[in-house]
Amino acid sequence: MFSETASQKSTVAEAAFGRVLTAMVTPFDAAGQLDQPGAAELVRWLCRDGWNDGVVVNGTTGESFATSNWEKASMVHAASIVLQGTGKKVIAGVGSADTAHSIALAEEAAAQYADGLLVVAPYYSRPSQAGLLRHFLAVADSTDLPVMLYDIPKRTGVAISPQTLAAASRHPRIVAVKDAKGDLESTSKVIAETGLAYYSGDDALNLPLLSVGAVGFVSVVGHVAAHRLSALLAAYSEGRVKDALEIHRSLLPVYSGAFRCPAAASVKALLNRLGLPSGPVRLPLVDLTEEEAGLFVQDAETAGLSDALLPAAAQ
Repeated sequence: MFSETASQKSTVAEAAFGRVLTAMVTPFDAAGQLDQPGAAELVRWLCRDGWNDGVVVNGTTGESFATSNWEKASMVHAASIVLQGTGKKVIAGVGSADTAHSIALAEEAAAQYADGLLVVAPYYSRPSQAGLLRHFLAVADSTDLPVMLYDIPKRTGVAISPQTLAAASRHPRIVAVKDAKGDLESTSKVIAETGLAYYSGDDALNLPLLSVGAVGFVSVVGHVAAHRLSALLAAYSEGRVKDALEIHRSLLPVYSGAFRCPAAASVKALLNRLGLPSGPVRLPLVDLTEEEAGLFVQDAETAGLSDALLPAAAQ
């Protein structure tokens, strides 16, 4: 079992990151340029009372693969200014295929007052487990910010092994994992053996991951359902498992609908309909057609999110 020091990681992570986080889109204007004032407005809307404990910027849903270093820094800055003094958190995605680049992004995020870092496994190069560990430790050593590792092999091409997670957990600033591996047995063992705080990175597995010890969510559907995710988390934490299951089942249509097309495009289509800053996606992604967007709106309405789909000005 994990040591007393490791057992404190969940407490540290919850204080550092919160429990319900939305992996936020990066708003662009009609010309496809970064909409920094729009980003601030969207952060404010997502972190209103009863919704998110914070936001993750510059992740996959934030189209980090298509934004410049300056744009990434601007996103962190915009979110940090809005949330300063509120207790809400800004987690900066600093993922890259290149360790030196990830370190540079981490240092800039710290300079822009991020509260924590999200570090995905390097993609495309498919490094060995030894390479993964050295990458994570190097990024964690580069700032004083707490680190959440991101395990999503279907995108990166390499899974973080339980042994590598255990070794990484010995670093004092590596305190959490965003889990989108879909292997509940492995996740259960890592939580038990390391004390790492696990966050669901796959909305459809939010409740199952809570059942094996996860502490929260880094969600895509949190853009329109963070209040329901907060209710699910509260119900489960209070032992009202039947209520949590009811919320989980009700959200299944929007869980699946968000990923029918690339999630960034789906969320932006919905936010645009709500009159919220969003704009287009950047190539290689393409915007949803009217038919595709209409289907996702139907998914959200089927999930009981009609109130959340009111124009922002009416909320």
